[in-house]
Amino acid sequence: MLVDALASGLVRPALDWLPFGHLAGDPHDIAGGLLIALSQLAIITFVFRPLESLMPAERWSDRRLTTVDRNLTLLMVLLLNPLFAFIMLTPVATLLGDGATAAASTDTGTGGLLGLVPGIDQHPWLAVGIYYVIYDLIYYWMHRAQHVIPWWWAMHSMHHSQRQMSCWSNDRSCLLDGFLQSLIIAGLGLVLGVDATQFALVGLLSELVQNFSHANVQLGFGRVFGRLFVDPRFHRLHHMPVDAARPGLHNCNFGQVLSVWDNLFGTALYGEPTRPTGVGDPVVDADNGLGVIAMQWAALKRFWGAVRCAEGWKIQEVAFEPGTYRPYRVKREGAEPEAATLP
Repeated sequence: MLVDALASGLVRPALDWLPFGHLAGDPHDIAGGLLIALSQLAIITFVFRPLESLMPAERWSDRRLTTVDRNLTLLMVLLLNPLFAFIMLTPVATLLGDGATAAASTDTGTGGLLGLVPGIDQHPWLAVGIYYVIYDLIYYWMHRAQHVIPWWWAMHSMHHSQRQMSCWSNDRSCLLDGFLQSLIIAGLGLVLGVDATQFALVGLLSELVQNFSHANVQLGFGRVFGRLFVDPRFHRLHHMPVDAARPGLHNCNFGQVLSVWDNLFGTALYGEPTRPTGVGDPVVDADNGLGVIAMQWAALKRFWGAVRCAEGWKIQEVAFEPGTYRPYRVKREGAEPEAATLP
């Protein structure tokens, strides 16, 4: 079996070499995670990327700006995500042992808060479904926070600076921002008691949906399913720059996989024509054309400029001063999102 071969031939020797490798968890889980990562890259490369050529939302004379996003995706999927999940997160869970997570477990095996649900051990996919809905709701509110807490926007703005949003753009993110998000989401998984295999499958599903929703394709899920799930047309509106004539329009469509939350909390926007992507702040827009390391450094400089001043902690929409990277409030008239209907 491929998982067994990878676990014994590559993962186990690597863990034996690492100082804390014995805390990293089951080598078979790690091997499975690596295969999932390779599957994700294969789907992006051989499914989503060809769709961008067949039905593009925007036609570009070249795709030069997408190269850094592709490189970041390879770095995140093949190295940093597995490193965090199995070399950092799993040892923490192991060291916690029979602490908070196991305290709520049942004798039949399911740990965490999910273990308190009667009969949950007989329905493991129900446990995954419950976790996924909670996970997606937490992500929705976390995403909204990223846009209104200036020091968090300082990092998250790197994700929005891309003028050529593509199937590779989901992993265009500041590593510190990704680390913070992962702590929140993975911590939720630990508290609820989701096991490593379930967590990996949930992660793969959400990543693939996000890779697809960022793709440069003119595609929607229609009047019914568009109210339930995020599609490329829906998410593209979230990445639009500020429209001077309708300045609140870009504060919309924060959902990760489920568009239900945007519809429930009044941030859903439908029916708009295809729009460019990017940001209006020149300091953030300067990310375009930078390489992987330089872009990370630029986001960290914005973060440092914001986190150490009072304006960086006030809930508001900001831009950044050139040179100092201090945030300042952007004042716009009529900044409430406008309602629209499905086409």
